[in-house]
Amino acid sequence: MQAYKRTVFYAAIMCLFFFSPDESLAHSSREIICPLNCDQSRELFLKNPPFKGEDVISLQASLKDLGFYSSQGSGVFDSETEKAVSTFQKKFGLEANGRVRDDTWDILVRAVEKPEPAANSPPPKGKKVILIDTGRCTLTLMINGEPYKQFPVGLGKSETPTPIGTWKVVRKATNWGTGFGTRWMGLNVDWGIYGIHGTNKPYSIGGYQSHGCIRMHNRHVEQLYPWIDVGTQVLIVGNPFLYMDPSFKLMRKGDVGATVTEVQSALKRLGYDIEVDGIWGEGMEKVIIKYRKDVGLPFDNAVDRAVYTSLGFKG
Repeated sequence: MQAYKRTVFYAAIMCLFFFSPDESLAHSSREIICPLNCDQSRELFLKNPPFKGEDVISLQASLKDLGFYSSQGSGVFDSETEKAVSTFQKKFGLEANGRVRDDTWDILVRAVEKPEPAANSPPPKGKKVILIDTGRCTLTLMINGEPYKQFPVGLGKSETPTPIGTWKVVRKATNWGTGFGTRWMGLNVDWGIYGIHGTNKPYSIGGYQSHGCIRMHNRHVEQLYPWIDVGTQVLIVGNPFLYMDPSFKLMRKGDVGATVTEVQSALKRLGYDIEVDGIWGEGMEKVIIKYRKDVGLPFDNAVDRAVYTSLGFKG
């Protein structure tokens, strides 16, 4: 435990002192902005061919925990699953139609989740920093540089990655929107709407399935929420290029994200007049064309593997 505490502490210190928001190791893809409805679930119902997948497995497991479903979870939404859903809906005052929408997910998750012991106890006084490890899928609350409480989280898919970098909590809300669970803590990411929030997809915790937001079990985010003030620093760490497939994606004008930020930072360190904001606009377009000419690359307005390599990036 002591070794892990030291690892987490040094990771936090490195981000604080070596990676400013302008220089955070990061990545991006085209249009990775998380829309307001990005965490809504697909609707499940009986059809031919039937729905299959992790969400069906989670649904069946939750219904079984509550005594509405007795079979082994097959991951197939069949007639037995539909019947179990209808029975659950009737008991909890929902329309018993056997269709699983967000309202059914929300109540199902609340029924299954157990409250955390001493969830309302305040943390020790001191400087609070949230450290999110994209490799371990963990969120650690640091107090005065020491780990205080750690939670499992769900993170962004490779095409919509969680933004690595140094951010701050800029807004807090309860029941912010459908699919976001019971609590929302928004971050000051320049190129989109990202936050730490609850979820009605507990099966996604510990993996990479979101549109970039950080998902937590509702019972966990409800515990964390009162401890965090607006302005609390959030460090999201990890190897940015592990998110990308291929490692060096072709980028052009209109791209946004942390990879754009990283390229902008590298160019700025070389003395180019460029704004580091993660958004590829007119100014960056001119700089990329000039940089390619300066280093002897063929005329183009793209960041390709040749540009990444010339800037020193390794994937």
